Amino acid sequence: MGRFKKLSHAVYDCKYHIVWCPKYRYRVLLEEKAKFVETSVRMLCEWKELEIEGLNVRKDHVHVILGIPPKYSVSEVMGMLKGKTAIKMFQRYPEMKKKPYLGNHFWARGYCVSTIWLDEEKIRKYVQYQEEEDRQEEAQQLEFGF
Repeated sequence: MGRFKKLSHAVYDCKYHIVWCPKYRYRVLLEEKAKFVETSVRMLCEWKELEIEGLNVRKDHVHVILGIPPKYSVSEVMGMLKGKTAIKMFQRYPEMKKKPYLGNHFWARGYCVSTIWLDEEKIRKYVQYQEEEDRQEEAQQLEFGF
């Protein structure tokens, strides 16, 4: 079970590649601001017990590979990350609220997300293995009269 995690009623391995960007894709995530966003995202993920497997803050977007427990939805996590980091950015850098920058919104609406899991071939092998195991178990039950 090495890579799987446990909750009280679930065993899971839920990983997502998520990308989001500042409003109008402005190139505002430079040096100090990029470090600030990275630190904020790491702190928020630690607070919510989310597992960061990769994080890269570029000038105009953020990439993260994130393990999210099934008790949270991706949209819930993204709302929290984007909302909290925007509030912190405007508190730390109030000049960013002025035009021609971002007004009251730091991040663009939406995000891109894709799941990361086993490749298709491994899934097929696993399913075939399970079918064979079930057949053998049924044969044993019939043999011993269960």
